[in-house]
Amino acid sequence: MNNHKHPAVQAWTFIDERGSFRLEEPQRTSYLYFPLANEAGMMSAITPQLHGDIKTGQNSFLMTPVSAEDLHNTRSARNFWLYVEGYGPWSVTGNSARQLADRFGNEQERATLEAGFLWHKLLRELPKLGLVAQVINFVPAHAATVELMKVTVSNRGDRPLRFTPTAALPIYGRSADNLRDHRHVTSLLHRIAVTEHGVVVRPTFCFDERGHQLNHLSYSVLGSDGQGRPPCGFFPIVPEFIGEGGSLDWPEAVVRNLPPAHAAGARLGGYEAIGALRFAEQILQPGESQSYLLVLAIGDDSADSATLMQRYGSETAFDAYLAENQKFWENKLERLTFTNGDPNFGPWMRWVGLQPILRRIYGCSFLPHHDYGRGGRGWRDLWQDCLALLLQNPGEVRSLLLNNFAGVRIDGSNATIIGAAPGEFIADRNNICRVWMDHGAWPFLTTQLYIDQSGDLRFLLAEQSYFQDAQIYRSRRRDPLWQPEDGSRLRREDGRIYTGTVLEHLLIQNLTQFYNVGAHHAIRLEGADWNDALDMAAERGESVAFTAFYAANLLQLSEMVETLEERLGLDEVELAAELLLLLKLGPDPADYDSVSGKQALLDEYFAACRHRISGRKIRVRTRQLAANLRQKADWLFHWLRDHEWIENREGYQWFNGYYDNDGQRVEGDHPAGVRMTLTGQVFPIMGGIATPEQIVRIVAAVDRYLQDPVQKGYRLITDFGGVQTNLGRGFGFAYGHKENGAMFSHMAVMYANALYQRGFIREGYTVLHSIYGLCNDFATSRIYPGVPEYIDGNGRGMYHYLTGAASWLLLTMLTEVFGVKGRLGDLLLQPKLVREQFDAMGNASVTAHFAGKKVRVFYHNPKLLDYGQYRIQKVAIQASPAAPAISGDHAVIPRDLLENLPQDDCRLVVELG
Repeated sequence: MNNHKHPAVQAWTFIDERGSFRLEEPQRTSYLYFPLANEAGMMSAITPQLHGDIKTGQNSFLMTPVSAEDLHNTRSARNFWLYVEGYGPWSVTGNSARQLADRFGNEQERATLEAGFLWHKLLRELPKLGLVAQVINFVPAHAATVELMKVTVSNRGDRPLRFTPTAALPIYGRSADNLRDHRHVTSLLHRIAVTEHGVVVRPTFCFDERGHQLNHLSYSVLGSDGQGRPPCGFFPIVPEFIGEGGSLDWPEAVVRNLPPAHAAGARLGGYEAIGALRFAEQILQPGESQSYLLVLAIGDDSADSATLMQRYGSETAFDAYLAENQKFWENKLERLTFTNGDPNFGPWMRWVGLQPILRRIYGCSFLPHHDYGRGGRGWRDLWQDCLALLLQNPGEVRSLLLNNFAGVRIDGSNATIIGAAPGEFIADRNNICRVWMDHGAWPFLTTQLYIDQSGDLRFLLAEQSYFQDAQIYRSRRRDPLWQPEDGSRLRREDGRIYTGTVLEHLLIQNLTQFYNVGAHHAIRLEGADWNDALDMAAERGESVAFTAFYAANLLQLSEMVETLEERLGLDEVELAAELLLLLKLGPDPADYDSVSGKQALLDEYFAACRHRISGRKIRVRTRQLAANLRQKADWLFHWLRDHEWIENREGYQWFNGYYDNDGQRVEGDHPAGVRMTLTGQVFPIMGGIATPEQIVRIVAAVDRYLQDPVQKGYRLITDFGGVQTNLGRGFGFAYGHKENGAMFSHMAVMYANALYQRGFIREGYTVLHSIYGLCNDFATSRIYPGVPEYIDGNGRGMYHYLTGAASWLLLTMLTEVFGVKGRLGDLLLQPKLVREQFDAMGNASVTAHFAGKKVRVFYHNPKLLDYGQYRIQKVAIQASPAAPAISGDHAVIPRDLLENLPQDDCRLVVELG
């Protein structure tokens, strides 16, 4: 398929420094959608023609659930019609058959979209009549499950306009499961009430996987005009609204301007419902405007339409809630901001900063491309999203992290069904026994960042329980003694709930994986690793890539244990007695060179804690523990360097990342072409396994085999030449899409992060700049501001908003590029900005929160020196005579200095020369 840029397409442009943007003729681009949500759980998706859906969860959709391919049709459109005297029907959202037919001809209309945090405005003009309509949608920031919509119709012509308005929003009112499963039968459950202000649907039952339960939710479409007057009539069911032979984009009730079918007080049942609200005929003189307010609500039994309209159904209320909503999100996102030589970069990064927050609200479901899952986040998402939360709002993180550790099993695996409340983990209910081998690696990464940012070393000593269900031996077996009524917390032999320190949880996650190896001493792939699509190699597959991650964890855990003694004076730590089996501290150490020996030792540990744990604790000297962890890390470092470094026929060298289910090495030369993965290079670089000389060779190989020659982005893998039933489902995807060779933003950002960490700054900048360039080339990427999960073969951004790439990009920009990071609670400034990232005056800045202060760091590079040419000359701290310790490329500001400053807004000016 050829990449085609429509000549008439204009890019979006920022219209203020906060990130609000404008896009002309947005209807010329397919698949665009925008999130509208709040932290109370209201989740909407809206397109430039107001298609999309509204829901609070898998079983409560007000509008019909949509996937990306549903965005083309009008069955899920928020529509508002005007029947204009002398012209006929006109949809202010562009959703009439006439408008759709004209889209590729000589359009007589003009459309403009504006959007910001988190509001959406559509402006549509019909010049021949002088008719202009503006539609604003948003979800209030407070704890309410409503979406508000205001339509303002204006006469900019020179003659009076007479029109009849009709709002029309189909009400689905049930579970997404019923889209195909009993769609008609579940419409028979609908009980439809016509109130003074609109249409309320309350089904009698919920049909979903939980069985047939009495329903207690109502779905409402309510409205009034700008003067607070209710509609004059209603069409509450789809058959009456569209008429025989009609459709939602050419409904008989509008096209023939029929009188309303029902008045307030009507009761109906057993039909597909629609919030079709007829307002009184209106005459607008030139220069006049008229507004209409719509309240789209999902509520329990206590939510009645009169209360909703009293609260939301006026222009004054709408405007006040809109201003409150804008202020709420702006305050949230100003906590982490960037400025450099590119005026678009700072506003764009604000949208990236929104994305981890959206993922906490939507999970990995409930936006059009994210049409999988049933809500909630996975284990990996919990920890990676906390990376961004640590940078944006660190005060919330300690309790959240501690709660998350309650999801760890004693065998080193973890719960995979994550509840809605913090720390809520649900026992397996679908008999799905699957373990992702990388899950145990992420908690330490996030915990380490938290400790560096906060200096809270005692967090490692906090106690937490363990998760338990029927899965044991990392889901290879089921526990016949466990029953659901036992609960989901591990118990001691005496029946009491067992708790261990956070340090103990981290040790279990990483030590069990040290022994959980395949035939090549790499950790078993199990169900999959970070690349979920590598899911067909559970028997003999191995992930060398994440073995490098675990190796780095063991080394850094060793250093952190040493720090416990240095900073807190702890010469001993208390651990579960069973952990001695994994540590092997005695005179008879484990034989790390024996695969079978390591596997047997792991099975011995599993057997020791397969149902309950003894509850006995042992005291281990911190120096002995640190040395033991370092020994294991060193063994892995040397093994990976000696056995997984490969060279192909063209002389390029890199790390092998995987073994397949036949036990064969995946990467290198192959009859179908060179096979290489980006993941396999990221973690050896990031973890310190790759030497500087090896990194040089890896970069050359990545540029040769994984850099797209046209888009210049970095692909996740090379083309393996077809389906790989011995590796994973991802190879069933067409090459260039998703995990099979797309330019995967998430891993590309991690690649850049790894390069920055290891001092390869220009190379890391090249990777980040390629992502930024691809995302901002709207004529190709066709996405709003932000970073998508991946870029497909044509350069289009895919799976926008809900991606871990955003958290990693925030982390990389703040801690590596701008060099603002914690080091055991102190503030370290170590900028790695290249010349292009300063403005014409040599300035770049970042705002972040650290030590309870809003810290604004201003870098001044008057000679526009490149990275490697400048050093920190001076650091001036507002309202403080203190001179931080400077050592060439970095400066350290003690935490107590920052905490004792008199103001919350702390300004640091860093002179580079």
